[in-house]
Amino acid sequence: MEQESTIQTAVVRKACTGDAASQAWLYRQYCKAMYNICIRMTGNQNDAEDLLQEAFMIAFKNLRQLKDPVQFGGWLKRIVVNECIRFCKKNVYWSEWDEQWEQTLSNEEPEWWKTVDLNMVHQEIKSLPDGCRQVFNLYVLEDYSHKEIATHLGISESTSKSQYHRARQLLKERITKQMQLHG
Repeated sequence: MEQESTIQTAVVRKACTGDAASQAWLYRQYCKAMYNICIRMTGNQNDAEDLLQEAFMIAFKNLRQLKDPVQFGGWLKRIVVNECIRFCKKNVYWSEWDEQWEQTLSNEEPEWWKTVDLNMVHQEIKSLPDGCRQVFNLYVLEDYSHKEIATHLGISESTSKSQYHRARQLLKERITKQMQLHG
């Protein structure tokens, strides 16, 4: 692990100088993981690819700001998530909190989706309506609080909770249906 860290550190430092081969190496190392974030957040390939490219361009342009080259992966992930949030703020319609969900939220069973095949969950997450998908990804997969989501997306905290609840409900319905059809 130490040697791997040293190699990455050297590559990041070289990429800071504008070295295209080093930047290409970093892209190859991180593009799949970052693409997965983008596809989960956008739900479609074209937007995900555009956001991925934009995030890498931002990262390479600002690479000198990275204080510790070992932290490149986490730093890049923050850039990717922030670009996805920026995209969402421009392209997602938000519906407000519906008081009927208040009681349902408190009575809901724990995270049932954790017992289901991850590929099925991933496919269904991508097909969620935009607002639900964004909030679900930020809350469950990126570990943002509803307050943080509300701040970043420019929505109310209750709208974040509503979208999260709706996402869970839709996922449960869709995955249950898939499991009944395909076992």
